[in-house]
Amino acid sequence: MIPISILDLAPVPEGSTPRQALANTLDLARHAEAWGYRRYWLAEHHNMPGIASAATAVAIGAVAAATATIRVGAGGIMLPNHAPLTVAEDFGTLAELYPGRIDLGLGRAPGGDQAVMRALRRYMDGADSFPQDVVELLRYLGPPNPGAAVRAIPGEGTGVPVWILGSSLYGAQLAAHLGLPYAFASHFAPDAVDDAVAAYRRMFQPSDHLDRPRFMLAVNVFAADTDAEGRRLMSSMQQAFANLRLGRPGRLPPPVDDIAATLDPRVRAGVEHALSFSAIGAPDTVRRTLDTFIERYQPDELILTGTIHDHAARVRSFGIAAEVLGPRSDSPAESGAREASDAVQ
Repeated sequence: MIPISILDLAPVPEGSTPRQALANTLDLARHAEAWGYRRYWLAEHHNMPGIASAATAVAIGAVAAATATIRVGAGGIMLPNHAPLTVAEDFGTLAELYPGRIDLGLGRAPGGDQAVMRALRRYMDGADSFPQDVVELLRYLGPPNPGAAVRAIPGEGTGVPVWILGSSLYGAQLAAHLGLPYAFASHFAPDAVDDAVAAYRRMFQPSDHLDRPRFMLAVNVFAADTDAEGRRLMSSMQQAFANLRLGRPGRLPPPVDDIAATLDPRVRAGVEHALSFSAIGAPDTVRRTLDTFIERYQPDELILTGTIHDHAARVRSFGIAAEVLGPRSDSPAESGAREASDAVQ
């Protein structure tokens, strides 16, 4: 079976706090390691009351410290928000503290609105420097260059594996051109997945980082004892996604029994389309859905996410997913050794 990983946004449910959300993240990461998940990734979002992973590198360090073998990383760092040097130093430090276990996924989106960009002191001039920033970052993480005017210390020589994240052809083409692994955000942006995956595989150029395409598919999972309970668990994310689209982000709402009676039909239709890459329900239902995605897209890896209000139910959902997908093809430690050997040293 293909490897599976987890993408966690450290959700903050209504009635809870960021402190508890981060404690829940550490608990879920420990479970994920015990179940054989390959990676545990966190994502950068800003000014979001329902997400506690804004200081992503800090959260990654806490998860790495709370676990022993699972790979931990960013899914992702929003590179427009940061100077490549600071990202290289952050993740170089993590790689020195937790060797062979750190991943760096890079996104092109800002992770917030214009007010957030101003607060981050990132003043955009309209030019898209993402490709150049990625190349600069790769250079900082690459082999030591004593003659360079600027060096990332820690950072250089760590060869932290860099992934390109995307939801369009842009990221697929860039990942292919640079010879980097690629993860598609199909869990909330499904429209371009077929074209992006095909373009990535067709255009891929082997590099010092990777000798063949490596594609990760993202899928939401809401697994429970019954199909009805799985649908109920998903209703929290449906409400949160609708609130975000309506410009009123907040903490994660509790689930409801009838989502059709809760959301406007037009809003609900848009939400259901956006979240169409979801496996929902009892174990057998989840297995069939995931098998369908695997058969169609032939990913090298699945990354699962699931924003569920009740932490125990969220842990149970990822546990069911691990059960239905069976034993992994290799252990996290073995995969880490292989990926370190593939990376620039």
